[in-house]
Amino acid sequence: MSHIFNTYARWDIELESGEGTKVKDIHGKEYLDFTSGIGVCNLGHCHPAIVKPVQEQLTKLWHTSNLFQSSLQEKVAKQLTEHSSGDAVFFANSGAEANEAAIKLARKYTGRSKIITFHQSFHGRTMGTIAATGQEKVKYGFGPMLESFVHIPFNDIEALKNEVNDQTAAIMLEVVQGEGGVLPAQEEYLKQIEDICEQNNILLIIDEVQTGIGRTGKPFAYQHYNLSPDIITSAKGLGNGIPVGAMIGKEKLTSAFTPGTHGTTFGGGPLAMTAANAVLKLIFNEKFLLEVIEKGNYLADKLNSCTFKGVKDIRHKGLMLGIEFSEDVTEKLATLREKGLLVLNAGPNVIRMLPPLTVTFEEMDEAVSILQKNL
Repeated sequence: MSHIFNTYARWDIELESGEGTKVKDIHGKEYLDFTSGIGVCNLGHCHPAIVKPVQEQLTKLWHTSNLFQSSLQEKVAKQLTEHSSGDAVFFANSGAEANEAAIKLARKYTGRSKIITFHQSFHGRTMGTIAATGQEKVKYGFGPMLESFVHIPFNDIEALKNEVNDQTAAIMLEVVQGEGGVLPAQEEYLKQIEDICEQNNILLIIDEVQTGIGRTGKPFAYQHYNLSPDIITSAKGLGNGIPVGAMIGKEKLTSAFTPGTHGTTFGGGPLAMTAANAVLKLIFNEKFLLEVIEKGNYLADKLNSCTFKGVKDIRHKGLMLGIEFSEDVTEKLATLREKGLLVLNAGPNVIRMLPPLTVTFEEMDEAVSILQKNL
């Protein structure tokens, strides 16, 4: 009997080591990891530029508390605000915590409670963020949800207009729905949402937990569409595996978060900030980001040139790719694991690929070859 709650449908693989895009299990079998820990290890496994400073920090200080000043937090916050529409940062430990902070800030700043989100969205596993999530399966069995969340169809502007009223605090969305199937928002739709927010004094919250930190070839995915959100949330790739989350907001919002209004014991700790500082120095670089776009286009083109049985669509933004099938992909994922390729699903019918942003062209060719032979 396991002494762990059975909350995960675990694969029959235990990984022991990794470097770059390659990982090995406890039996020595090697895999191409096109999951990146679900979009976390954007710089691959055990990147030396992250390992070295974190090891050095381990010998200095692991934890204090947020009662003390932190120049490390200031360094990371400066990089995040310089590469976004925000001006101030709250550091947390995960994407769910960052989204909780965003929900609380929006409600407190506006004095309103209604937040509009979208069908097939995913915002986390806390009680607040499952209420925000537009998927009933994550809510089942947990009783009444936090009130005032409304879920509407994605890419449907009339449905949005029908829900906006004087109690609407915020509209919260992913510009590419990751867990929902790698589904991109339409560019015109996003601009219409921003216009509606401006006209009605509604905050625009963009959840960049999976799409941010270079995943789509920009620091944040919303930047492909020339948007200016009031709040941006980030996590996953921010620490390359060291737990860290961030909520980034515009200066006008800082008056709503004063001492005692929100907090965290571990958020923004020395190890997390050291990792995030090293990550951002590498990823928030124009040349690096252009290479992500180049690699994403290359991989998408290779996939589109293949003949997979039952494929309905192939979607991508940078190195975030989804292959939609007409049938359940669970068995396909198992077959690919046997052949040495780790990929994810996004809903029942979509194979999701999130390789490290450092993936090589040779590794992408190898992955496509495995896909072509086994799908």
